[in-house]
Amino acid sequence: MSQTLVYITAGSHDEALALGRALVEARLAACANVLGAITSVYWWEGKLDQGNEVALIVKTKTSLVDRVVALVGEKHSYDCPCVVALPIENGNPAFLKWIENETL
Repeated sequence: MSQTLVYITAGSHDEALALGRALVEARLAACANVLGAITSVYWWEGKLDQGNEVALIVKTKTSLVDRVVALVGEKHSYDCPCVVALPIENGNPAFLKWIENETL
C-alpha cells in the first residue's frame, strides 16, 4: 500500500469544491479537503504577481496520482494549475487502509 496527498490550488472556493467532488466521485481520491482562502505570490509571464486562491488537499493511492493530475488539468480554469504529490510516509494504519479501500 502506498498513499499520497495531492496539493492543488484553485481560483475560488467553488472551483476547489468542484474539483474535490469530481475526484472523490470518480474514486480517484478517498477524501478532498477544501482549506480556504490563501494569498499566493508568484512569477507569471515574466512578472511578479499576487492573487487570492483556495487550497485543496486530496488523499489518494500513489498509483492514481497521474489520473488525479489529468482530471484536474481537464477541469481546472488555470493554464498551469498547481497539482503536486506529496508521499505519505507513515500514519494511522486504519486511515491509510481506508484510503486504499475508497479509491479505485
